[in-house]
Amino acid sequence: MKPHILALAACLAAGPVSCALAQDDWPSRPIRIVVAFPAGSPGDTATRIVADAVGQALNQALVVENRPGAGGNIGAEAVARSAPDGYTFLEAPDTVVTINPAIYRSLNFAPSDLMPVIALANFNQMLVCAPASGLRTLDQLDAAARKAPGSLSYASGGQGVPGHLAMELYLAQAGLNVLHVPYKGPSPAAQDVLAGQVPCGYLASPVVASYVAAGKLYGLAVSGSTRSTLAPDVPTMSQAGVAGYDATFREMLFAPKGTPKAIVRRMNEEVARALARPEVKRKLQANDLNPLPRTPGDTALQLQEDAAKWAAVIRKIHLRVD
Repeated sequence: MKPHILALAACLAAGPVSCALAQDDWPSRPIRIVVAFPAGSPGDTATRIVADAVGQALNQALVVENRPGAGGNIGAEAVARSAPDGYTFLEAPDTVVTINPAIYRSLNFAPSDLMPVIALANFNQMLVCAPASGLRTLDQLDAAARKAPGSLSYASGGQGVPGHLAMELYLAQAGLNVLHVPYKGPSPAAQDVLAGQVPCGYLASPVVASYVAAGKLYGLAVSGSTRSTLAPDVPTMSQAGVAGYDATFREMLFAPKGTPKAIVRRMNEEVARALARPEVKRKLQANDLNPLPRTPGDTALQLQEDAAKWAAVIRKIHLRVD
């Protein structure tokens, strides 16, 4: 029998008081944070900014491990199958539970296998194009796509990731046909857009905003309801003429189902305290990440609302991923 199962059995045999005492000892060793996207992604950046502050408060190291691929599903599955003992958490965008179950034909985990702990930060996607493309505004992209349907392409960080959904939402509303080129994360996608390998990309704003500010990419629009703090001249999609468009995403912390509620609550509180620290907040905002922590219960409700919103979008655009 596995060690964590033996420990749980012993705890239950000793009674609820002993189990409570065991939870009071948490954490007694380093905590692993599995990030479901590559280094340099918004979630990876947010995790590493917050990890030091939380580790200091808990008097234990938070070890970050990147497990990218399949729109976050690889990392999510690994955490869903981990022991629910408070020593493994998942950092991933909300899409792993709000969108992926609706678009992937088969998943090796269910949304209920992951318990929401807290939202680390909200973030936008940004529609960008390489200077060589000649596309500087959303109207110009629209005109180019209508002139030669299917000949224009855009990069995203993968199938079903925020940038993919944000772009497909726009394309469906505008009635456009633009080829999707998925990558394993927004950073490698951004590098190919910078190199002109793909003319445009709908990518995480924290990854591309600095390139836009430096004039290396043209920013056409951002997906959310507010502009990027790093590229304030780039309009929102709504401001650029797409009425009613809003695609705000969240970087989340999850725990495996069955993780003691006391541990989930403690982690929520410590992360919220870290996010409130001025130096942490400044670092996040410098990466175009907006910290808005909530309780585990409020976080779960937000995820339910977002899942319903995106389910309607997915049905409308008939999006499925093998």
